[in-house]
Amino acid sequence: MEKRFFLAILLSLLVLWIWSALAPPSYRVGNKGVTAITPVSPASPDKELPLPLLTSEPPPSALWQYSWDNRKITFLEPQAAIKDLVFSAFLSYKFPLQFGFGLGEKTQDFKRQESSDPLQVVFVQTDSEKRIIKTFDFSNHNYDMWLEIEYQNLSTQPIKVSPFLILGVLNFSDQNLGRYQDITLENSQGIVHNSASKEATFTETKWLGLRDRYFCALIEPQQRTGTAMVTKLNHRESQIGFKLNEISLGVGEKTKLKFHIYLGPQELGTLKGINPQWANLIYFGKLDFIAHLLLQLLDFIHKLVKNWGWTIVIVSLLIYFLLYPITLKQMRSMKEMQALQPRIEEIRSRNKDNPQKMNKEIMELYREHKVNPFSGCLPLLLQLPIFFALYQTLVRSVALKGANFLWIKDLSEPDRLWIFSKASKGLPIIGNELNILPLVMAVLMFLQQRNSLSSGNSAAQEQQKLMMFFMPILFAFIFYRMPSGLVLYWLINSALTFLFQVRMKPKVL
Repeated sequence: MEKRFFLAILLSLLVLWIWSALAPPSYRVGNKGVTAITPVSPASPDKELPLPLLTSEPPPSALWQYSWDNRKITFLEPQAAIKDLVFSAFLSYKFPLQFGFGLGEKTQDFKRQESSDPLQVVFVQTDSEKRIIKTFDFSNHNYDMWLEIEYQNLSTQPIKVSPFLILGVLNFSDQNLGRYQDITLENSQGIVHNSASKEATFTETKWLGLRDRYFCALIEPQQRTGTAMVTKLNHRESQIGFKLNEISLGVGEKTKLKFHIYLGPQELGTLKGINPQWANLIYFGKLDFIAHLLLQLLDFIHKLVKNWGWTIVIVSLLIYFLLYPITLKQMRSMKEMQALQPRIEEIRSRNKDNPQKMNKEIMELYREHKVNPFSGCLPLLLQLPIFFALYQTLVRSVALKGANFLWIKDLSEPDRLWIFSKASKGLPIIGNELNILPLVMAVLMFLQQRNSLSSGNSAAQEQQKLMMFFMPILFAFIFYRMPSGLVLYWLINSALTFLFQVRMKPKVL
């Protein structure tokens, strides 16, 4: 693999790192493609006031836990809201919502009521004006559920209610986790993907969803559309809410609102099975089309081999052989350029005081030997999108959470061949854990570049020797704490490229 390939990868990684560190721009994906939008800030006088933030752990008396299949849900009883969910099937991953499905009212004093149905959780709040009954129905035995809210007028006068549900609160204090958090919704203009770090409103919303790296929460009212609202609470937290139109209730009158809800992993098949439109929540940015193809390929192969480690190995092989003609073209271009390097250095030395003549003679040399100096770089336009799309796919794949392979206990985390004593301070850079995959990958990169070096002492060759040491070290540092599933892919790719170089070197000279 030639020096230009590593430089292109490095620059792309740096661009991605800088881009991910900044707040992404708002964008909409609708029936007519991707177009820029400007969210409307909810600055109206009746803007919903957020519930108090959970700055400290609520008292035990305010919490109540409910087990639902392989999930444990913690409710905030006074708000009849979901604080968080723990998924035992995914290494007890905690998905925080803070006030999930709480009503955006200043005073809330719900009391949990015993239900004759063990698959229902009921909360009731009564004041002098109205009674509110919230019923969570978990009878689907899936990641979807139902929420029914009943309003009853207890006063002697007609009243108006403005139902407002808090879907959840997203926290951006950890930048590494915050960059995975966003919202998705469907309204009259199509599917919208938007950052949750800025205030915005979206009218005529059919359903609304939020997500972190692996899990998501969605809500869809059954009777009517509503307004999705992103309210900035402070510099690190945003409240995601869903507001329905105002409802008038006469004396003694009642109304029931029903919502379809999803609380679970971002699994394409699961979401499609419940509601095909909800599957639009799984979005990978500008490389979404490629990423979805890779995701479906990964799912198909996993159904055959039943192991995510071997699935990644097989996908790595398929991608490599798919791009084999491009790899061959790169190798030939590299060798052609190396063969001409002495003559190019001679021209540069002879015309160092005349840059125009030097460039003209070099271009004539290229034309004489039918060499395109950029032919080795053009194939990267195909390789890099696949790499970054696969990165987005693997880094967000909840299926890798807890998936093991060889000594790796969790493909969504570094491989951690050896964990040092917690009492030790650890070694520089690597800390308290030894991740072997990035180190093996770096060794293979070093061998690749050494194998592609040409003899001589020109300035370009000296740069190649410098890069031979610098690039593997830099890539080992970049990949050291990345998910082992992604590093495994890059390791397989590096190993195949090195074997290709060794075998094909005599044939491309």
